Formats: sequence, structure tokens, C-alpha cells
Amino acid sequence: MIYSTSRSENVCRPSMCDSPALGGGLKRFVCVLIALFAVNAPALAADFAGKTIDLEVGFGPGGDNDIWARTLASHLGDHIPGHPRVVVQNAPGAGGLRLINELYNVAPKDGTVIGLVNRGIPFEPLLGGEGTQFDPLKMNWIGSPDRDTTVCAARKDARVRNLNDLFTTGLAVGATGSGADTALYPEFLNALLGMKFRVVKGYQGTKEISLAMERGEVEGICVAYDSLMHEPLARAGKLNILFQVAATPDPRLKDVPLATTLARSQADRDALALFLARVEIGRPLVMPEGVPAGRVQQMRDALHATVQDPQFIADAGKQGLNVAYLRGEELAAKIAAATRAPRAVVQRVKAALGR
Repeated sequence: MIYSTSRSENVCRPSMCDSPALGGGLKRFVCVLIALFAVNAPALAADFAGKTIDLEVGFGPGGDNDIWARTLASHLGDHIPGHPRVVVQNAPGAGGLRLINELYNVAPKDGTVIGLVNRGIPFEPLLGGEGTQFDPLKMNWIGSPDRDTTVCAARKDARVRNLNDLFTTGLAVGATGSGADTALYPEFLNALLGMKFRVVKGYQGTKEISLAMERGEVEGICVAYDSLMHEPLARAGKLNILFQVAATPDPRLKDVPLATTLARSQADRDALALFLARVEIGRPLVMPEGVPAGRVQQMRDALHATVQDPQFIADAGKQGLNVAYLRGEELAAKIAAATRAPRAVVQRVKAALGR
């Protein structure tokens, strides 16, 4: 909670220390607490005064994650004590894995660095992802400005025209790294349901994959719906959305089938439920382990205030961003809940991912 100097002055009244209801020892103790509060409250409000906060994005410039980060950065500082400057830094690599490893092991723990990571990344340690060097339960989850449904889409001139075609015909899809949705979704669905995606990795983000689709290097992509609809091929009506990968249908995709309807057993359904936990956490914002609790709370409060700021909402709308806020406490709880999944279910998901 953020307190102003004026509030501190109102709380610290001499009459409170002179109250006959307080004994001598208790009176001195209360007065010391009030004095400490009066001294420290202005400092709380000035925690970030004169500082710069880096908002690091685990993808290259131009994609939806980058747009979200830059839109947030232009407003977030207005709601942080001391009104610091918030600067976006792109840190692509391994679908965001490199960024979260650096946040956990190297980044300053003073609250001046925030990461925006891919929503699949927090589950990578649980699911045996390669190169994970972080514990998601020890990190400080700030919240997410949106939640979005993943879809798989293909160029209209591809041989794959619908969901059923994927069981008989191969589709080359672009991907970033092993921890990103662009790679995980097609790989998982290949193994669990028998689809025939061919995953081409190494792109820096959605923008680069979209360009590769335009050049004909790949034919499709699995990515968040909002991200897809910002790309030129989608805007030009040159893509078929083959299916949506979500626990419940997205109301914006009424005629698009759900991949979950193809589950052949309860074991498949349980595995899909764990895998799709990532859909519920949107675009997670996170701070390193060890950041003081007060500063974590200040950042959560700032994000909460930002997503309700009319100017931010207007700017997000201009960018085609769909605000669907998830509180930091809820985000952390969803990640923790996934770690409590039965071992057999976790092993089923890991096997489907080839781990």
C-alpha cells in the first residue's frame, strides 16, 4: 500500500500518545511506531524517484508481446511511486527462456527490472524443458494485462485446409524456441493426438514467422489469436484458422473447432487440461526472486491501476489489444496449482512433448 506524506502527518497526532487509555510502556511503543511510520512513508512514495525501470520482453520487436510491452511502458510509470521512466528492452532467445533465466540468476533485485515472458515458460521446469535455470514458485509474478486463446492457422494455399487434414497431410509451421507456444503447441498435438505438424524453429517472434509465411518458407503458425490478427496475412484474409486450442471456446471464434474435442481418453483430457493451463495466464509479467515484498506490491498495484486507466485502455484499443487483466496473486496461484498435478498426468504431458 502507498501512503502519502499528508496521510502520515494526519496519523501521527500528539493526542494519540497522550491518550489516558495507554499505559506508559505501551504509550512509548505506540509513539515510536508512529514516528517510524511518519519518517518512512515519504520514502515509500519515492522508492523509484529518479530511476529507470527496464521492461524486458523475451521476443524481438514488432510482435504482439512487444506492442503490449510498449503500450504498458507508456503508462505504467504514472502509477509507480516516484514516477520512474519505464523503458522497453527486447531480449529474444529460446522463446523467452533466456530472459527468465537471466531474471532469476543475474537481474538486479531492487525492483528496477520486470520481464514479460511467454505464458508457457513458467511451466517448463515442471514439464522437463531443456535449459531451465529458474524456480517459478520463487519468482514474483506481477500479473498479466490480457488472456488470449491460441489458434493454429495456415495459408489458404496450403494443402491443409481444416482440422481433419492435419491427420493426413503435413503442415510446416514457424516457431521461436522450445519453450514458446509456437513450438510447444504443434509438438504436443503431434504426439498426443497424432497431428502432422512439421515445426521449423529459430525465428525471433511472431513478426518474423509471419514474414516467413509471406515468403513461403513455412505454411502456418500456432499463436495467440490477437497476435495472429495483427499480421498482414490475417488482415488480408489469406489465412485459414484451423482450430482453437483452449479449455473453453473463445466467443470470437464461434465457427472454429476446439482441438480438445479430439481427446480419445480421460488420460488425454487430463493431459490437455494441464498443458492448457498456460492459456489462463495470458502474458505474464514477472520480477526476480529476492525483490523486497513492498516493491513487488507496489508494482502489482501499479499494473492494477494501469489497466483501469482510461488513457491506457484507449491506447490499447488503438493498438487492437484486448485488455483482460489477471492479478499477480491469481497468476502465482495458477502456476502453483499446475505444479500440484498428479505425477502420472505430468509424465503424460512430458512424454507428449518428447521429454
